[in-house]
Amino acid sequence: MPDLTPDEFRERAAAAVEWVAAYRAGLPDQPVQPDVAPGSVRAAFPSVLPEAPEPLDALLAALDRTVVPASSHWQHPGWFGYFPANASLHSLLGDLFSGGLGAQGMLWSTSPAATEVEQALMDALADALGLDPAFTFGGGGGGVIQDSASSAALVALLAALHRANPTWRDDGVDGRDRVYVSAETHSSLAKAVRVAGLGARALRVVGFRPGTLTMDPTSLAALVAEDRAAGLRPVLVCPTIGTTGTGAIDPVREVVDAASGAWVHVDAAWAGVAALCPEHRDLLDGVERADSFCTDAHKWLGTAFDASLLWVRDARALPDALSITPEYLRNAATDSGAVVDYRDWQVPLGRRFRALKLWAVLSGYGLSGLRAHLRGHIALATELAGWVADEPGFTLAAPPSLGLVCLRLDSDERTRAALAQVNAS
Repeated sequence: MPDLTPDEFRERAAAAVEWVAAYRAGLPDQPVQPDVAPGSVRAAFPSVLPEAPEPLDALLAALDRTVVPASSHWQHPGWFGYFPANASLHSLLGDLFSGGLGAQGMLWSTSPAATEVEQALMDALADALGLDPAFTFGGGGGGVIQDSASSAALVALLAALHRANPTWRDDGVDGRDRVYVSAETHSSLAKAVRVAGLGARALRVVGFRPGTLTMDPTSLAALVAEDRAAGLRPVLVCPTIGTTGTGAIDPVREVVDAASGAWVHVDAAWAGVAALCPEHRDLLDGVERADSFCTDAHKWLGTAFDASLLWVRDARALPDALSITPEYLRNAATDSGAVVDYRDWQVPLGRRFRALKLWAVLSGYGLSGLRAHLRGHIALATELAGWVADEPGFTLAAPPSLGLVCLRLDSDERTRAALAQVNAS
């Protein structure tokens, strides 16, 4: 099957880049959300695939006709849904490099560059965030780029299961394992418990510290002690730095004490990157005593999805829980024990060269540019919170947290009406 020649690729790539640039330039004139009915996009898609090759112009025209009008425009300047998902054009260049190389980075031997660039980048980012050196490869731990914080939570749970009960890989779970969260913890933890086969009863919801929406270490300690006395096995505790609902920040240091030896996985998916700014380094208080830490580059760090950054204190923890080595994956580098095979640090076998888009972002903005980006958002949130405090009929529903402001009107009905009006525009 003949591929494009380099010259043909140059021509088509130039047209594709122009399409992306024109789309981004025209975003302010687009509605943030499309006005489409379920099934309309599928109905507009050709029911018969092309028998012969088509010119690129036909594909670009179909994108304009079918995809753009039916897209929720996440990069729109008026998009404030969920948390920021700022896919900077710098990161798109990194994805281009990754796709151009076409590397499959499951093993060091299948792409030494994909492995070692990721190792070096994760060590350097750990230092830039102020993480304990124990989370670096030089310090005995290490970092890996997952597809999402959900996957990071799942592999952390599997590592925790293995540490608590090394026979689980052979014998399966026995119903005694327990995982501790708060009512504000992201639902990905509950999903990880299901995927790991622990069952819904394995999830224990810890109460809040009085007057707050943060996990109460005293209640956690009591639950852990109660479960141990009942012959159960406390496996993992998940404190959050920046909860999805309100931006609450759990007291990690005290949670580690209360966990009493259970694995502590810190979920800092959206807020953790704020620690790039020295004035917000206190967010990570106590993380140096945790077993794993996760924050996302694809939420607040200008990197196109997917790029979730996971560090572990023990570099053997994930491979010990996840590694399976059939004959076709054996090679001299792996057998030497001198390399990292990232396929053992994740659920899938295959993996893309994700580090390139993160590298492109860091190269394009520099740490100073990323800090200015974070500080700008935090300043805007502070300003908005001031407006809410000064406006009759509006109240803050929770204390402002970094770039997140939770607000409401003076009744549920007015709040819902305002929400509907904002989302419609």
